[in-house]
Amino acid sequence: MIQVRYSTSPSGAETATSADLRDNYLCEDLFRDGEVHGVYTHDDRMVIGGAVPAGGQLDLPAWDVLGATSHLERRELGVVNVGGDGHVLVDGEKFELGHLDGIFVGRGSDVSFTGTDAAFYFVSAPAHATHPTTFLSHQDVEPLSLGSADSANERNLYRYAWGQELQTSVLQFGLTVISDGSVWNTFPPHLHERRTEVYLYVDLDEDDRVFHFMGEPGATRHLVVRNRQAVISPPWSIHSGAGTGSYVFIWAMAGENNTYTDLTPVDVADL
Repeated sequence: MIQVRYSTSPSGAETATSADLRDNYLCEDLFRDGEVHGVYTHDDRMVIGGAVPAGGQLDLPAWDVLGATSHLERRELGVVNVGGDGHVLVDGEKFELGHLDGIFVGRGSDVSFTGTDAAFYFVSAPAHATHPTTFLSHQDVEPLSLGSADSANERNLYRYAWGQELQTSVLQFGLTVISDGSVWNTFPPHLHERRTEVYLYVDLDEDDRVFHFMGEPGATRHLVVRNRQAVISPPWSIHSGAGTGSYVFIWAMAGENNTYTDLTPVDVADL
């Protein structure tokens, strides 16, 4: 099953109801046992989805909206396991992914998912070239320490595919682990005027939530997000959030380029 989301304008977001914001930007039901669910957004033609094998094997679908015989006929793929141990099969080769391990898969490959307790989050984007499949071990990626406890935004940034070391066409992804006692991610916020970014929030307790802030700097809105829900962040929107407990967010971007530092900071006074 896949949903289609069309591009939206900042003026529409400013006057939207909470229900409208959720319908346009929040992806609520990506992870269901034994199924693959996805969302196709016309913002940079990204596909985001979840695959929960539940002991079986699930293939990466070639949904009709892609207009292709296979999902990766003209796309590249990033995958992060947000559940227990599982396997990603790429053209028959098996890669074992533990919790928060990732893999990049180049254009043209066939992909399947297995694992009784695994839950795979995936993001694909159009690709103009084919780059090698690369396993990305969470424990082997050197984190970048950001923020401070004093400002409640201490966190570790794990860059899996970010325009250096691992070559991709347009796709970038990685994850950020919020330190115990901190709540904020990516604050002060910024804009990506040439890229769309998607946030998936994971490892939240059942009763915890993240308040995800979006919109133009002078007209911000918010979404209340629970575990394993994703938010689509268009190029005109800030993205920042604060949680009621510890959490991890997986970030993924696609757009005009894959220069990680291509962003526009937003001053707190302009919010």
